[in-house]
Order: sequence, then structure tokens, then C-alpha cells
Amino acid sequence: MSTEYWNGAEAAHRRVMMKAAGYSDKDIRRKPHIGVPDSYMAGSPGSAHLRQITEAVKEGIWAAGGVPVEFGIPATCGNIANGAEELKYEQVGRDIVAMSVEFVTRVHNFDGLVMVASCDNIIAGCYLAAMRLDIPSMVVTGGSMQPGQYCGKTVVEADLDTARFSGAAEEELFGLEDSVCPSFGACPSMGTANTMQMLGEVLNLVLPGTSTIPASDNAKLRKAREAGAYAVELVKAGRKPSELITREVLMNAVMFDMAVAGSTNAVLHLLSYAYELGIKMTLADFEKYAEQIPCINAVVPSGPYTVVDFHYAGGVMNVMKQLESRLYTDVPGMYGTTWKEMLSKVTARENKVIHSLEKPLFNEPGLKILRGNLSPNGAIVRPTAVYEEVKYLRGKAKVFDGDRPAFEAIQAGEIVPGDIIVIRYEGCKGAPGMKELMLSIDALIGKGLHKSVGLISDARFSGFNYGAIVGHVSPEAYDGGVIALVENGDEIVMDINGGEISLLVPEEEIARRREAWVCPPLKETKGCLNIYARMCRPAEEGGAMQPWSLDA
Repeated sequence: MSTEYWNGAEAAHRRVMMKAAGYSDKDIRRKPHIGVPDSYMAGSPGSAHLRQITEAVKEGIWAAGGVPVEFGIPATCGNIANGAEELKYEQVGRDIVAMSVEFVTRVHNFDGLVMVASCDNIIAGCYLAAMRLDIPSMVVTGGSMQPGQYCGKTVVEADLDTARFSGAAEEELFGLEDSVCPSFGACPSMGTANTMQMLGEVLNLVLPGTSTIPASDNAKLRKAREAGAYAVELVKAGRKPSELITREVLMNAVMFDMAVAGSTNAVLHLLSYAYELGIKMTLADFEKYAEQIPCINAVVPSGPYTVVDFHYAGGVMNVMKQLESRLYTDVPGMYGTTWKEMLSKVTARENKVIHSLEKPLFNEPGLKILRGNLSPNGAIVRPTAVYEEVKYLRGKAKVFDGDRPAFEAIQAGEIVPGDIIVIRYEGCKGAPGMKELMLSIDALIGKGLHKSVGLISDARFSGFNYGAIVGHVSPEAYDGGVIALVENGDEIVMDINGGEISLLVPEEEIARRREAWVCPPLKETKGCLNIYARMCRPAEEGGAMQPWSLDA
């Protein structure tokens, strides 16, 4: 930390702006300036409560001798755009959030950051910003939502989607609408929001034990004040993300994600973080740990419990304790100690939500990489959310250039058991933005086809989704991947246990089709989606707008 920037005659123009905004001369000149990016957004339960949490963070910073400077950053709720073309903006949003934080922080020369965020690509973008800026940084999460109660059953938002496509009566849908989201916070399944909140602890960006505190628990406010105060210590100690997030720390995050069956989107985010830090990391690392780490977390969709149950069952630190024998523990922790020292103070609590490695929930990992001629660069599946009946499928392809045409075919009864749906041109460049396929997958579940039909795509999925769904196929269709060459009626094999996804067409026929293939024009000719399509890395490298070289 240096105060030179704010002192001397040459800084008069800076000081006057701060004074005009209400800060005192003593604070401006002598105290660390800490940016507080707040992703408050009135239209989402995951973000509408963040003002109060941000105020608690600022109180903690003031009390510890820092100067908090709050500013707003973009926030959305992916559920708003479910089923709409605009959902493809969500992946791009991660990079926009990171750039927003980067822009304000560089101009205002903050000494450190405490970012406040909850959901999906917003919190993922905050982590990316911390790594890009490489100044002492923390994130305070908004926590998880309480599950709802409807007709004596515990329900979450995904239950409303299932009911909608199952032909539920309007009266039932209204009842579910009023019940499934009863509080502020991120939807309490193992979706992207909660997966990324949890991973913040593993990445040394979120205070240990705090990421999953429910939004309705006032411990969230107390810990937000503690985080604000600790941020001042972090700044004074000069501990930066590049020191706290080593390759081994990233590998711990991969192992954690396998153990909790986190959202498949976490793969994209972790790869982009490694790239930002200049650390070599590939899908082969995920393959390696998929062989070693089974799923031990019984949270929806891998089990019947919610993230609220997960928190009170010991949360992230309990999972890390269960994994201790496999983790890299001689790595930095947030408090200036090692993870070995941190875990020495944690007692393992095996229970109905968080199992042990010796008695896992599943004898398979929460995530798995599939390869074959359809996806030589790798594709992703969540095996714990795939029914046994569809762990192996050999069927005829039904091919669609987009989510909506596939959805319409499902609704029209054109998809039958044994089919394998192929949805393409929805990847990073093809969408552009790598869309989540909520329409088709929810329709499959609603029609009862999720136990007899497979789905393969270069798009991505929500962490709420389940079934024989394989995403992130790479190379994507827009880049001329084999998925672009599949035709209706082709035979495809999906072997989840064997790790294979292949098109059963002779190589000479594939070569003939490739000769005839023409790359379509970009769907977006201007704006951030066009920029993203031209600047993003492929899915197996994180799909972020990072056109620079790895060692940049």
C-alpha cells in the first residue's frame, strides 16, 4: 500500500474530487482506499438484498481504518432469460463484470477490493477481476436462498420449470410461483451460483466458512463486517491473488468441484482463471481428478438436500476436511497460513448431506470429461445427474441448429426414446455467448424423456439441469467441429462410464461432409456479443475474452 498517489501538490485534483464526494482529507491521504463493487440489482432475489450486505462490508472497512469506495457493477438473473434468446448474454456477462471492475479500479487506483456478489456469471466475473487486477481482493457472497414449501413438500425453483413442461394446471403453477423462492439468496441447488460461491473459499477469495451462509441468516451481515475489516489487513500485508491462487490451489478447486458435483459451468470459469494467472491448466487435469474423487455431496440434483442443508452440515470446510488426504495442503490459505493449518482446526462431520471419501454418495465423480471423434478436445457431463438407464446410449441423431427448434420438436412429439438430440451453433462463437439449453432440457424432463433420450451440444447447461446431457463439445460447430457435420439418422454412441462420445460414421464420409461444409455468418453483427465471438477462447480454454498469450 502506498499513500503517495493521494499526497503532494500534484494530487490536489484527485483529493478535491474525493472531498467533493464527502471524504475527509485525513482519510484520503492516510488510509487505504478499498473499492467495494456492489452487484445489487432490484430484479433478482440473488441480488436484491446486497445493499445491506455491502453496507456491512463498508462498516467493517471503516472500523479497521480503511476508506471504502462503493460502486455498482452489472448484475443479471439468468432465470429471467430462461427459454429466451437473450440467455446467451449470460456467459459474456462474466467478462463484462470483470472488465467493469477492472475499469473503475484502475482509474481510481484502489489499494484493494471487496466485491459483493451472488449469482452465476456475476460472482465468476468478480473472481476473474481479482486475478486480472492482482491487488489484495476478497469477495463477500450473498448466500443461498431458503427452499420453499408447497403442499407439504420442499420445493426449489427447478420444480416450477418441471411442472411447467409437465402440463401442470395454471392453479398449481401459481401456487408454485408463490412458494419456490421464499427468500433472498441464490437458488439453493448446486447451480452455478452456489458452486461459484463455494469455490471462492477454496480459491482464497472468500472468508472460510462463510460462502454458503443463507441470505436469511444474520450471520451473513456479521461475517460481511468481518470481511470488510479483514480486507484492510489483507491490503496492509500486500497479499495478492497471484500469491494466494497457485496451480495447486486450482487443483484443489477441481477436486472440490468433483466432490460436490458442482455446475459444469465451473469448468469454464476455473480454466479462464488459470489462463488469467498464466498457469497451465487443461481438461486433462479434470480427467485426472475425476478418476480419484467421487461425489460426496447430496445436494440437488445429485441428492435430495439444499445448499442451506449443506451449510449447516459443515459447508465447504467440512468437504475440504473430508478431502484432506487428497488435497494439496501445503498451499497458501487466506489468513496467511497454509490449508494444512486451517484444516487442523476443522472436525470432519460425516452426515446425510456431506459424506466421506470412504463412504461416498456415488462411486463416480461429480463431473466427467468425454472424448471421441465428436469432441476430440473434450466435452463435459455431470454423471451423478444421469440416470442408469441412459449411462450408455447408442441411437439415431436428431439434429437442430439451436435450442428452440429442438424444444419445438420435443413438444411436438418428434423425439422418441432412444433418440440422441444434437443441438449445435450454440457455442462460444455460434450462439454467440455459449447459451444454456434450458428450453430443451426442461421439455425433456417435462415429457418424461430424460430417462430414455440423450442430448449433445456445443452449448452449456444450467447447474439445475439433469439427465443424459453432454455439453461444451469442442471444437464447436461454428469452428467446423464434427458436431457441425452430423446428419439426421446418423448413429451416435454416448458412453458416460466409458468416457466416450462418438459419431459412428466412416472417416471418409466425415471428410466428404467437411469439404462441403460452409461456415455460417456470425449471428450478431455488432455489440458485445459480436466482440465476444471475435475475441473469446474456445470452451476447453474457458471461453473468456482473453485473446492474449498464456504468458501475458
